[in-house]
Amino acid sequence: MTAQALPVHDSRLPDDALDAQPEEGFADAASIKVSLAEDGIVDVILPPNAVVRSPEARAAAAAVRAIADGHKLPVLMTVTGVLSVTDDARLAYTNSVVVSACALLGESPVDRVIAHFLLRAKPGAVPGRFFTSEAEARDWLREHHRES
Repeated sequence: MTAQALPVHDSRLPDDALDAQPEEGFADAASIKVSLAEDGIVDVILPPNAVVRSPEARAAAAAVRAIADGHKLPVLMTVTGVLSVTDDARLAYTNSVVVSACALLGESPVDRVIAHFLLRAKPGAVPGRFFTSEAEARDWLREHHRES
């Protein structure tokens, strides 16, 4: 498998929603990167210095579903430097049926708070954990993916 970036498009959004200029301080859907790494882990990178809202989260979740193509895959979500995630965006990320496990990667105490906000949406539904090391996060995801 090779890494691939997919456009984050969700048919439930108006056609021009992804082209609209984001308000200052808010993410736009194109700024959320979603790709499939060679190790079979879906990488989702949230934009630093931005607030992630529901439309952007739904578009990213749709890209994850497209990559998964009906299978369950582990997800590594990078939250480094994200200002905040709205409650509706959190629900969009945590309602995925194609995620076997989710590791959240960050660097700061604020990243840890945002990660735990995302993790508490549906306790026990999908294994999830916060990491400050990408290598440890990927090892953990590979282990949990085998168990699912």
